[in-house]
Amino acid sequence: MSAIARSSLVERTAPQAGRARRRRLANRAATAMCGIATAIVLAALASILATLVSRGLGGLHLSTFIRMTAPPGAGGGLLNPIVGSIIQTLLAVLVGAPVGLLAGVFLAEFGTGSWVAGVVRFVSDMLLSAPSILVGLFVYLILVGPVGHFSGFAGAMSLAILVVPIVVRTTEDMLRLVPTSMREAAAALGAPRWKVVVLICARAARRGIATGILLAVARISGETAPLLFTSLGNLSWSVDLRAPMASLPVTIYQYAGSAYDDWVQLAWTAALLITAGVLLINIIARAGLGGRDST
Repeated sequence: MSAIARSSLVERTAPQAGRARRRRLANRAATAMCGIATAIVLAALASILATLVSRGLGGLHLSTFIRMTAPPGAGGGLLNPIVGSIIQTLLAVLVGAPVGLLAGVFLAEFGTGSWVAGVVRFVSDMLLSAPSILVGLFVYLILVGPVGHFSGFAGAMSLAILVVPIVVRTTEDMLRLVPTSMREAAAALGAPRWKVVVLICARAARRGIATGILLAVARISGETAPLLFTSLGNLSWSVDLRAPMASLPVTIYQYAGSAYDDWVQLAWTAALLITAGVLLINIIARAGLGGRDST
């Protein structure tokens, strides 16, 4: 190869080598930034969990689970807030999750392009971004004000309203991820539309839908503002949905700013119980869905 050909080859490959070098540097910088951001998030999460565990473990005694809330220094527990939170959260999911599922199925499968779907999606997005205290005030106006007293049912309905938009969004998104070819194959075999949706699409997207419901449970488990306007709280034992009902978030709100050390300790313990409960629900649901998928 002549000197002229070699020089022209070097001139052509030099810019390409420079671009490749810049791309490698940019890739390494982006990877490093992603790693740093991930480390910061994990460090913050670990710090929160470590603080929660270190402060909350001190109040994990048998009396915490078998005694009701009591005046400062009386050795009270968290039995009534635990039971009240379970009742209200369970009722909220039983009411809100089916509504969200049906609305999400409609948006993904039946309402494509219709004005009704646009209205439903707009209202769902508004509820998803609305402050929870506004939901509590709304339920207060329609369920508490007319009857003249707070109730566990009103608290559960306020939490159910918060469940609906989360389940709607995740259900719609998960169903849209199901390949169209699966729907076409089922329809080609003569399956009616409702069977295609229930037995094919919903079955394929069940893990994502379950994750959405778990996200809703995690969201409402720590909500305080709606319950302050609806179920209010109860220092004595009550499982009557027509009467004020205790809950862990309201108890944390009342105890955390107290001047009494035992109440502050119970507030940390209640926060730890909420976190552990949500984590346990996630683990059980993931294990159950994973077992079904493996079969």
